[in-house]
Amino acid sequence: MQFKTIIEPFRIKTVEPIRQTTPAQRAAAIRGAHYNVFQLRAGDVLIDLLTDSGTGAMSIYQWAGMMRGDESYAGARSFYTFQSVVQEITGFKHVIPTHQGRAAEHILSQAMVTDGKVVPNNTHFDTTRANIEARHGVALDVPIHEGHEPATLHPFKGNMDLEALARVLEERRGQIPMVMITVTNNSEGGQPVSMANIRGASALCRQHGVPFIIDACRFAENAWFIKQREPGYGDKTPLEIAQEMFRLADGCTMSAKKDGMANIGGFLAMNDDALALKCRNALVVTEGFPTYGGLAGYDLEAIAVGLKEALDEDYLRYRIRTVEYLSERMTAAGIPTVRPAGGHALYLDAKSWLSHLPQEQYPGWALSLALYVTGGIRACEIGSVMFGLQPDGTEKPASLELVRLAFPRRVYTQSHMDYVCEVLLYLNTVVKKIHGVRITEQPPVLRHFTAKFEPVGGVIVEA
Repeated sequence: MQFKTIIEPFRIKTVEPIRQTTPAQRAAAIRGAHYNVFQLRAGDVLIDLLTDSGTGAMSIYQWAGMMRGDESYAGARSFYTFQSVVQEITGFKHVIPTHQGRAAEHILSQAMVTDGKVVPNNTHFDTTRANIEARHGVALDVPIHEGHEPATLHPFKGNMDLEALARVLEERRGQIPMVMITVTNNSEGGQPVSMANIRGASALCRQHGVPFIIDACRFAENAWFIKQREPGYGDKTPLEIAQEMFRLADGCTMSAKKDGMANIGGFLAMNDDALALKCRNALVVTEGFPTYGGLAGYDLEAIAVGLKEALDEDYLRYRIRTVEYLSERMTAAGIPTVRPAGGHALYLDAKSWLSHLPQEQYPGWALSLALYVTGGIRACEIGSVMFGLQPDGTEKPASLELVRLAFPRRVYTQSHMDYVCEVLLYLNTVVKKIHGVRITEQPPVLRHFTAKFEPVGGVIVEA
């Protein structure tokens, strides 16, 4: 007997209260935050879908592991526990802990990127791009064309355009220090990358003698999509699929705040002895000793457990189904999203949904503000605010104007998801009354975190 309902594969042992607020209170809060959801106090948010990075709930086994944490400065037992798990999953010889994923990106970019060097990727996310550009490199996106078409159905829309990669490797010979591939492809809607595509990119890199690096933040979710969608993998475990993915690469960066199921942490892993030495030398200066890398011993223990829990099939089935459920509800209501559903988040197509707003009024940002004021939901714009400001200070509209509702791992229940649906369905009735925004103040890099805005016309949503 098989039932259709996929339940949360956990029981709730500790609860955290959520403060209810009114639309008037939320309007005042967002005004005080200069119309930037990153600047809101978390206590003023009802359902926080800003990011799935470091916001999940840890298991009893992770908390138990933290009690075993060895806080020795050098050679702590916890490091070797952590190293063993990372090596089991990735197969890489060298494991270098960092305090989070962007620190791993920073150290790798320092070691490999110099002025004018080009780093191709299926699509760089914000901190990856920023770290490459900080070294005066070029972060070049080469996604397949379906990745820029939110409504187009494709099982692996996160794939890299292998023909474009081959051209770049040939035309920029000697200028490419590494090629990266992001799994799943966050900027293109949390879309997965097929094993065939990873294999093809790996073969091209080896043909040209260029290191191939996986941005592995959501490696477990990507493995699940391969298991479900790619012929020949249905009988393999997520661990076996992940191991095959990593065997095709020369190294990886990892934010353990995603599929490490932890609240902090990350790592670099690689096989190249000389590169590892260079990265460890940078680690000592910026992060800490090589056996803790900016983390406490208890953090290393939590990640070691979490990396295995992220590969659990019951967990992955429930997590991916949560996003599919919301996607189906939106499609039925005619609300445009990136389809098929991604792994960690629902991506709203703000350019289509708020078609009355020009891109210079940042429709994705405007939609994120409307979500907050209307329903207390905090989400993240992935569009022209995040990616429009170029390294030379000019403005270039992004190809997609998305709003990402990213789901923290093991935090929210079915009723929370139904509430999110209800808010979105209501917004669909007033969508033409949502106003655009303009930027009043911004930093030169990663502006979405701290920029200040004001609504065009003085209000976010007309009464």
